[in-house]
Amino acid sequence: MSRILIVEDEEAIADLEKDYLELSDFEVTIENKGDDGLQTALENEFDLIILDLMLPGMDGFEVCKHIREKKNVPILMVSAKKDDIDKIRGLGLGADDYITKPFSPSELVARVKAHLARYSRLVGSGSESNDVVEIRGLKIDKTARRVYVDDIEKNFTTKEFDLLTFLAENPNHVFTKEELFRKIWNMDSIGDIATVTVHIKKIREKIEYDTSNPQYIETIWGVGYRFKV
Repeated sequence: MSRILIVEDEEAIADLEKDYLELSDFEVTIENKGDDGLQTALENEFDLIILDLMLPGMDGFEVCKHIREKKNVPILMVSAKKDDIDKIRGLGLGADDYITKPFSPSELVARVKAHLARYSRLVGSGSESNDVVEIRGLKIDKTARRVYVDDIEKNFTTKEFDLLTFLAENPNHVFTKEELFRKIWNMDSIGDIATVTVHIKKIREKIEYDTSNPQYIETIWGVGYRFKV
């Protein structure tokens, strides 16, 4: 049974989320303060964290930042704030997704299941060797879900890894942001394609020697992105 941590100061909302997730056979823990949520997240093992932005004690941005420094667990950020700058900041700190209140409980459950499905791709016990993609000093270990640049491991979130792997496995093909959003997030009508831009920026910061002149992920202005080989 997958374990979910909800960090939400509005108890009615937290209880509603908990009820719907438990109906889908998830085990749910609730914390109502940011600092308590951070402590619980770091001291326990969860499969996914639902993190509200506006929290007493410590806001969701800080909680996300500290969790991401220690763990790669998927983080779904929730907020009543609709400004793009908040979405960009949250995603930039390592959140895997951003959902704006109000939202339907069924939408939340769908997103949780989608993120858990991707995150569950772990090392196969029967595999004789890892499935690895190597391109000019960049090594993507698909089996272990680890990325190396010149043999130095780089820390990737779930969606960053999925996006980089997809592009690397489809070199010299130009993909629009909409195509990448549908492929990686697997949700046609939910979300914001600005998410793609933020994730490309974070990936470049980790794999490119010069982000102003990228050697791997190239921007095709007015169209999208292409992985160069």
